[in-house]
Amino acid sequence: MTTANQYPAPAKLNLSLLVTGRRSDGYHLLQTVFRFIDFGDQLQIDVRDDGRIVRARELPGVAADDDLTVRAARLLQEASGTKLGATIALDKRLPLGGGIGGGSSDAATVLLALNRLWRLDWPRERLQTLALALGADVPVFIFGQSALATGVGEQLTRLDLPPAWYLLLVPPVSVGTARIFQDPDLIRNSIPLTIPPFSFAAGRNDLETVVCRHYPDVDRHLKWLRQHAVARMTGSGACVFAEFGSETEAREVAGRLPETMRGIVARGLDRHPMWSMGEIGVKD
Repeated sequence: MTTANQYPAPAKLNLSLLVTGRRSDGYHLLQTVFRFIDFGDQLQIDVRDDGRIVRARELPGVAADDDLTVRAARLLQEASGTKLGATIALDKRLPLGGGIGGGSSDAATVLLALNRLWRLDWPRERLQTLALALGADVPVFIFGQSALATGVGEQLTRLDLPPAWYLLLVPPVSVGTARIFQDPDLIRNSIPLTIPPFSFAAGRNDLETVVCRHYPDVDRHLKWLRQHAVARMTGSGACVFAEFGSETEAREVAGRLPETMRGIVARGLDRHPMWSMGEIGVKD
């Protein structure tokens, strides 16, 4: 149940991810289709009068200064000049290194919630610009809608997608994104798809081959899922997924999962769940 100071941080899927080039500064140019799903983390955020940013719960393996929720709060605090602080408690459900935007989604939720709790009333585009300093995936969670992303992922266009359900498999590994993008065998010259319209069957993920070579568990999960449906990896992995027309179809395949594999059935969302809370879309 969501209360006044509890906020959702949904996972995202990359329904397609092409690497179309590389800038002189080393950043890769992408064309990707983002969609949120109704599964994610939950954050409780309370305002403090003493100006401190406090992490109420430790995140295993992540120091407070490296925690994206703390960094997001400090970034907005500095940029806005507010004297207020916050206590942030993260209920972590999304895996680290899964390619489903866990840390990015958490950071965006902190920005959206504190924009309201601190009464800043910044427009969405201003928050998106600030969010890019935290990572290329953070702005889409501020954007708050299914989107076609280009550039390094920050150029966003709303995209209408058909209703769908997804079976998400979670291999027991954490993929290092930098390692994948540094691999000399990575495809870096894909021709962008013509979007819209978008067809899931026509998409692909250019990072899959490299990730599957480095992480056999990802390859194993992807091969199993492809026996039952069109499937691909999301982001830089490790999670893989398939799209279905109904919950029944998704759960039927999930019921066949070996005991050694973890699966999550989730509904595709057209908008970030904070739209309905009045946190997104109030000002443009």
